[in-house]
Amino acid sequence: MKQNELAFFRGKKVFVTGHTGFKGSWLCRILTGAGAIVTGYALPAPTQPNLFELSGLTGKMTSVLGDIRDRERLKAAFNAAQPEIVLHLAAQPIVRDSYKEPAYTYETNVIGTVNILECVRLSDCVRSFLNVTTDKVYQNREWVWGYREDETLDGFDPYSNSKSCSELVTHSYLQSFFQNADIAISTARAGNVIGGGDFANDRIVPDCVRAAQAGKKISVRNPRSIRPYQHVLEPLFAYLMIAKRQYEEKHLAGCYNVGPDECDCVTTGDLVSLFCQSWGDGIAWENQSETDILHEANFLKLDCSKLKAAFDWKPRWHIEKAVRQTVKWSGVWLDNGDIPAEMDREIAEYMEDEG
Repeated sequence: MKQNELAFFRGKKVFVTGHTGFKGSWLCRILTGAGAIVTGYALPAPTQPNLFELSGLTGKMTSVLGDIRDRERLKAAFNAAQPEIVLHLAAQPIVRDSYKEPAYTYETNVIGTVNILECVRLSDCVRSFLNVTTDKVYQNREWVWGYREDETLDGFDPYSNSKSCSELVTHSYLQSFFQNADIAISTARAGNVIGGGDFANDRIVPDCVRAAQAGKKISVRNPRSIRPYQHVLEPLFAYLMIAKRQYEEKHLAGCYNVGPDECDCVTTGDLVSLFCQSWGDGIAWENQSETDILHEANFLKLDCSKLKAAFDWKPRWHIEKAVRQTVKWSGVWLDNGDIPAEMDREIAEYMEDEG
């Protein structure tokens, strides 16, 4: 997506759930920079520090704090915003947390999807709706090839399975209520994202930054696990592209995988090694023996042929550059630098880069 395409969002009313999270904060920075009229609905930022507070969004958008499970509060915020475009990112996103709190995970990820779709169903303002799910929605058989959009949805753990359910809820609402409506509805299944400003627990790159900051070795739980890692800007610009294009051409709505090229599907150990090389200062990692029996997939890749064919899309930043950008952002943060300026620099560089 180029700057002139991003101009589509100027003056558009956009409703973003989960705006205080890592991806949501980056997304709102892009949208406000493009001149969109943005309303966000989410719980308070889940970490301290957090990207939403650092990203300079205060005063640039309407931020409503509320639980996606609270349908009446969500509906009030939604009706006040009267959005044309809805981007649904609100979720409990951590696999290991979903084992600790499965009921909360299902309530947030499934009933939350029902609640936002109810807001859309009862309105007449929305033209484009995108539900952001995950690559983990598929029944993972540890195949060496990438999963396509018509594969069986059956995530294993409560997080992954709740996102499979969210996909099914979206499809049911589409079939039941929106077939003849002037609204386009899609889901986007993205792989693992990295980038500056992710402070979550139990994610590998934030763990790397915390270890490097403390001058300790990085503990890696599953170094041989293969994941489709990508910089956070990759899926975010894909979401905006889908939302824009289906707004203009409803027939483009559907479900889409959003992931890196095969060369960027690397092991967690390789990812951490790239981080160590980019960070310097002699930082190193060690294999941490598992002390629990929680199931985590060892091999997962996406086939993104559908997205590429429909939108002439391709990833722009390979994994090495994604890691370098993450390390650079982290350096700016640790030096108490200008985080909004660094975010805008990365956004501009991404849009200019042809890949």
